[in-house]
Amino acid sequence: MFGDIRRIVGLAWPVLVGQLAIIAFGVIDTAMVGRYSATDLAALGLGSSIYVSIYIGLTGILSALQPITGQLYGARRYAEIGEEVRQALWLALLLTVPGFLLLHFPEPLLRVAHAPAALHERTVDYLRILSYGLPASLVFRIYNALTNAAGKPRLAMILQIGALLLKFPLNVWFIFGGFGVPALGGPGCGLASTLINWALALIGYTLLAKLDVFAPLAIFSRFCWPVWERQKAILKLGVPMGLSYLIEVTSYTCMALFIAQFGTTTLAGHQIAGNIGAVLYMTPLSIGVAASTLVARALGAGRPEEARLLGRHSVIFACGVAATYGLLVFTLRPLIVGGYTPNPAVAAAAMPLVAIVACYHVFDALQVTSAFVLRAYKVAIVPTVIYAVALWGVGLSGGYVLGFDVGGIAPAWLTGARGFWFANTVSLMLAGAGLVFYLRHVSRAHVSTQPA
Repeated sequence: MFGDIRRIVGLAWPVLVGQLAIIAFGVIDTAMVGRYSATDLAALGLGSSIYVSIYIGLTGILSALQPITGQLYGARRYAEIGEEVRQALWLALLLTVPGFLLLHFPEPLLRVAHAPAALHERTVDYLRILSYGLPASLVFRIYNALTNAAGKPRLAMILQIGALLLKFPLNVWFIFGGFGVPALGGPGCGLASTLINWALALIGYTLLAKLDVFAPLAIFSRFCWPVWERQKAILKLGVPMGLSYLIEVTSYTCMALFIAQFGTTTLAGHQIAGNIGAVLYMTPLSIGVAASTLVARALGAGRPEEARLLGRHSVIFACGVAATYGLLVFTLRPLIVGGYTPNPAVAAAAMPLVAIVACYHVFDALQVTSAFVLRAYKVAIVPTVIYAVALWGVGLSGGYVLGFDVGGIAPAWLTGARGFWFANTVSLMLAGAGLVFYLRHVSRAHVSTQPA
């Protein structure tokens, strides 16, 4: 078991560093735009929620490339990997069309979100600038998936750290103006992100063409047109993966919208708890990505028993780390919350939610790691159904019943934001249990069908 954990950690830590660098983008944007104007900050928040929903859904589809190429790596079928990458690039081009249109003409989405008129212009400007960077974001997602599948996540991590180093000076320049550039405010950080995304895509594909580790794939050796059978295979796995990501994002977004009705103090407390949960989530996510790579390669090499053990050990490891994190967060929550806010009312609202997060995180680790291992088996439809039933059916619906005390059945300690977080914790527990049992079934089936 410890040998497997060492292998998982070796692949997981670069993914974790890269993910934290990406999270830092949002932190920098929020902090700097907040110093420019409150209107731009509100527009940034609204625009970011729209962009993230579109981006997560589309990149989730392209993430199917990782388990597909991971299995091909394990089988040493390198030429087929190059073909899969070329097909994924065509798919990225296709997905760019609806994504670009939704971002460049966001008025229908803003109407659905009931965006205040004062935010409309700045939000539209921000989203339109990001629309030009979407193609690069999708292309870089392919590079990211390929480097993970190849067992070389550091190649993505280094670029993500470099992007973070560029983000701050570019934000200063475009948000506040200078050197002939007018102050753009919130849309300025969108321009910085767009330029960085194009730089990441160009550098990433230069590395794919030049590095010896990718030479056997012959990605750029020839031109090819889309092949429907290969496109269908990516979509068959990618569409439910994209939907599962979207379910996770929208369940949290909708929870925030409901909690906003309890007032700004409660919402501020919720934001603190949500931010802590998001940072904690990066560790099990990274373990899941690493486990998915190792399991896919073992399956491709025809070693299903090794794949089954790797999957089991990754889930145990992720939950163990999460329990440790949860204990630390619960013990240190007065210090952690105090670091977020000096406001005693906001801190009082956040404290019980952060206590729930300490427990919530263990189940979050259970579900995300199990889901990634299942994707290595090219299984995504059943997990997506589990997510929909648990996160939407139990989490959001149960949160609404408890939070707003529908029918007068909720105890006082489970009303308001606490009700939503409690229901979300239960939904993750159910999702995690369902995914673990299904993973057990799938992994055993692969072992039993292996020729003696």
